[in-house]
Amino acid sequence: MSLSGNLKTVAFPDILQLLATGKKTGVLELKTSTRQKEVAFKDGNIIHASSINSSEDLLGNMLVNRGKISKSDLERAITLHKQTGRQLGTTLIDMNIFDKAEIAEVLKQQIEEIVYNLFSWKDGDFIFHEGAAPKNAPFLVDLNTMSVIMEGTRRIDEWLEIQKVLPPDDVLLAISKAPKVHREEISLSIDEFRILGLINGERTLPDLINLSPVGEFPTCRAIYRLVVNNLIEVVGKRDKEEAQKEDEEEVVLSIIFKLYNNCFYQIRTLFEEVLGEDNTRYSAFAAQYRSGLLSYFPGIDPNSDLMPSFKKFLNTVRTIPEPIRFQKLLRDLDTMLSEQLEFIFDLLGVQSFRTGVAAVKREISEPLATRRELVKRYGIEDNLYQTIKRADKVVKMVRG
Repeated sequence: MSLSGNLKTVAFPDILQLLATGKKTGVLELKTSTRQKEVAFKDGNIIHASSINSSEDLLGNMLVNRGKISKSDLERAITLHKQTGRQLGTTLIDMNIFDKAEIAEVLKQQIEEIVYNLFSWKDGDFIFHEGAAPKNAPFLVDLNTMSVIMEGTRRIDEWLEIQKVLPPDDVLLAISKAPKVHREEISLSIDEFRILGLINGERTLPDLINLSPVGEFPTCRAIYRLVVNNLIEVVGKRDKEEAQKEDEEEVVLSIIFKLYNNCFYQIRTLFEEVLGEDNTRYSAFAAQYRSGLLSYFPGIDPNSDLMPSFKKFLNTVRTIPEPIRFQKLLRDLDTMLSEQLEFIFDLLGVQSFRTGVAAVKREISEPLATRRELVKRYGIEDNLYQTIKRADKVVKMVRG
């Protein structure tokens, strides 16, 4: 089976579904200029995953953060592992620090986090090596790929809500001295209990993610629940070195410019994949957006030389009176996005509509992770999420 391409045109969940339904065995390799991951399959199920050149660090850090091993013991194990060439997990078992079941549990979690992280990738080359076996994989798992797809998609949706509540990266978090709760007993999950033990008034959100014994998503989900249950609070702000003041408006506009262009590119790509590059119905429909501010969002490859200039876009936006600048820009873009999503349903049907919505949701997650405070303050994610809901509501009404 020949399967290769770029995640810009074929989304990671679609690749997983293809391999699962085909009950394929082999190794899926994915890489960008800075990252490389591999996911191994047997009869369509996931049996292993690795981050090239960082798997051992992940395992060691997870064990240290869980309090399962001291840093000195880990350093001894890494030295021995490099001398013998045996896997770090195997070396830890040989040293009688862990038994096989304990290592297998942590490796399973590591594999799951590597795979779920790939759901946020929107770019990167991939190739499937059919029949290949994973290298240096003494421990294999058996993950149902369709279940992984469902969980990964659910995480994207849940992530949107979590990001709205997470505190800024530079504030210090502490356990609430007088929690405002409406009941005498509060139930905590294991993850929430673990994270609560790390919160001491001197750590920020990034600190907690780095120290957490679980992955980034479970950590953020636990902090989200602790916040909404009023169990933790902000107690200060970490001092920053004097930095050059940035043009906040320009930063926000650059996020909007990149985010919406990527969304419209995903929509155009969907039409081209289904109808072919020579289709005229989508081009005729999109022609209505070729004037004013919307002309800066043509839906072409953001890396293309044909992409409009952000500098010209910035200058055009700044001709709008400041009090209504962002309101008008986001209103026009959200109307355009909603209309294009509804057109997918009108022309291609409900399944393609769902595919388009999933592609747009993946685009939303990146700015939330990179400039969370700014995106939240300007309501960018709220506008996008409400736009998707409106389009979905229209489709449901049409379908009856």
